[in-house]
Amino acid sequence: MDFKLACADFTFPLLPHDAAINLISMLGFEGVDIGLFDERSHLWPSREFENVSASAGSLKRKLDDAGLKCADIFLQMNPDFVPYAVNHPELARRQKAREWFLNSLEYANLCGCRHVTTLPGVEFEEESRESSLARAADELAWRVEQASKHKIVFGVEAHVGSIVPTPALALELVNRVPGLTLTLDYTHFTRAGLPDSEAEPLLQHASHFHVRGAREGRLQAPFKDNTINYPRVAEVMQSTGYSGWVGIEYVWIDWEHCNECDNLSETILFRDLFRSFAAGA
Repeated sequence: MDFKLACADFTFPLLPHDAAINLISMLGFEGVDIGLFDERSHLWPSREFENVSASAGSLKRKLDDAGLKCADIFLQMNPDFVPYAVNHPELARRQKAREWFLNSLEYANLCGCRHVTTLPGVEFEEESRESSLARAADELAWRVEQASKHKIVFGVEAHVGSIVPTPALALELVNRVPGLTLTLDYTHFTRAGLPDSEAEPLLQHASHFHVRGAREGRLQAPFKDNTINYPRVAEVMQSTGYSGWVGIEYVWIDWEHCNECDNLSETILFRDLFRSFAAGA
């Protein structure tokens, strides 16, 4: 099975954005996952959305020049998950989150990208979990509807600190929101000590997939310490007809020990691993 391999631009935050894009191209990737992470990525949505057409056009030209396709637009409105969580109890914050989401759809369209990712929301301590979950489901259903109007696939990443930190809860959410897909990342579950077998049923709901090393207690780990059975992941992807991008997603931030890996070397190792699957090795 040939995998469409992408690399995240936010894997290399110490490089200027042009250099990061050119490096990803030099590494032989077909696509790039673009992080629109306010206050912590190359491209801040608060800046990019001042003139969506101009900003997206600039990015599209940059990617075209590098021979890359835009695999995913990943929108995060704040370094903290809470202030603009899609299910924030404050209406004004939810309205701003909706506005930025619509901007992200327009941005993706202009970049030629058919996939947008956000976070799924959080559980608010001042209310019941069901209240937080119901509001998240409503907001995500609205996003599914808006994305479909643009013929864009919308996915959420079940992650550490979210309202769906386990595979079982992520499955509950996608079943509750028709049309919702997952930007699936096993590492958030591996960190918690959960086996791959618990995450595997989520593959049938995945529209985008993140790859990096992880082990119990570490969200991000070197290739040599990785405990995720990626050969099995590739096998299930093939059997289920997975057609989305596979994004190698090492990050370099001072959170969850995610600044302790050699991102360049680890990216190459996982790139070559997935290439070997395609070669039948």
